Amino acid sequence: MKIGFDNEKYLKVQSEQIKKRIGQFGDKLYLEFGGKLFDDNHASRVLPGFLPDSKLRMLVQLSDCAEILTVISAKDIEKNKMRGDLGITYDEDVLRLRAEFENAGFYCGGVVITHYNGQSSADIYRKRLERMGIKVYYHYTIEGYPNNVALIDSDEGFGRNDYVDTSRPLVIVTAPGPGSGKMAVCLSQLYQENRRGVKAGYAKFETFPVWNLPLKHPVNMAYEAATADLNDVNMIDPFHLEAYGNIAVNYNRDIEIFPVLNAIFEGIYGESPYKSPTDMGVNMIGYCISDEEVCGNAAREEIIRRYYYALCNLAEKGTNDNEVNKIALIMKQAKLTTAYRRTTVAAHERKEQCDGSPTAAIELQDGTIITSRTSSLLGSSAALLLNATKHLAGIPHEKKLIAENLIAPIQKTKVEYLHGHNPRLHTDEVLVALSLLSNNDEDCRKALDQLPKLCGCQVHSTVMLSEVDRKIFNKLGVGLTCDPVSKQE
Repeated sequence: MKIGFDNEKYLKVQSEQIKKRIGQFGDKLYLEFGGKLFDDNHASRVLPGFLPDSKLRMLVQLSDCAEILTVISAKDIEKNKMRGDLGITYDEDVLRLRAEFENAGFYCGGVVITHYNGQSSADIYRKRLERMGIKVYYHYTIEGYPNNVALIDSDEGFGRNDYVDTSRPLVIVTAPGPGSGKMAVCLSQLYQENRRGVKAGYAKFETFPVWNLPLKHPVNMAYEAATADLNDVNMIDPFHLEAYGNIAVNYNRDIEIFPVLNAIFEGIYGESPYKSPTDMGVNMIGYCISDEEVCGNAAREEIIRRYYYALCNLAEKGTNDNEVNKIALIMKQAKLTTAYRRTTVAAHERKEQCDGSPTAAIELQDGTIITSRTSSLLGSSAALLLNATKHLAGIPHEKKLIAENLIAPIQKTKVEYLHGHNPRLHTDEVLVALSLLSNNDEDCRKALDQLPKLCGCQVHSTVMLSEVDRKIFNKLGVGLTCDPVSKQE
């Protein structure tokens, strides 16, 4: 893959800026993390060269003075909101995140349930966490938030929230995904700390939008597509423009909340240390892009990927089409069509050649396109893995790595004993079969050895894949898109 981002430079300059910000305040700093603290797959997709755990690696050096506060919205608990990249709900991801943080040497504090309004699902989740020995706090819905500053900055607003007991000077506030209420938790804590005589500050470790890239840069537009379900909108920061005369890009929620933050800081210190929402952020991403063309192309791919994801989500769950319409508008603004994605074109061309049979295509790291079709033995995605690994290993396409007489017993078990309706092998079953054969078959071993080379490759399927197949591609690091068409067994 072509690299467009200098990850080592990012680790250096970003950590330097965070240390400066910590030194700016007094007793305690609440550092809100926008995006994922680790496994930031969106950033790694739109900024080739950015490692998914870059932010975590950078913060490990501060672990002795830091604790992590995890935030989840009661609304997300109630509707079982999923992390699309991992296929798990936000409430389960909170536990996964805490385990990962602790394994990395961080101290994990409590969990804050935001947007609480008496939801029974939130109460059940709280009891579950408390049985595990985790402290849980409620932060309530505030009427008129974020515009009713008088109510928010009062005992009936932030003062009504549970005070989160923290013990270290740096409090890292994170969440499974956007829209969880991380900033409101930080602001509430500033209000509560001030009442207790503690001088606390706030900063935001933001990744997207990239403030010093143009508003309509593909990287920023990809962020808007990624948050289409939240209806986030990238905007020129009017406060930054007024204060400095310079254009900076931010997004609507930060711009809307800035007057609240200003009012709180003025109440605590007599004046605000920030003149704009962009000032609040600590974001050096834009300075570390080494090849803007590479990142721009990767971001365009991401916009299309998000479009297909929204289409499939609509087809599967029957949700409203607002998300699809918004991303379609972003694509129009970016002058993009799905034909920009080479695998989409290749998969559709192969489908026409196969009389409408389900097909798939993969673009390898050198730009080679490999296609496959569904057969009586293999699903198109399983066949694609075999075709791609054979190509990479230099094995002739006509060579059958898994003989038909070996597949037949597996199909019999699936249909007759497990009462399945689809006898074809899935991707995981093909990989298990290859693994078993690799002890005695050199070609099978060579094919398996190619799997790491699929990381970063792009795949398109003309039908929606099963959860098993989606997870396999995700674990391989493959960027997958699917047409919103149910698979016909």
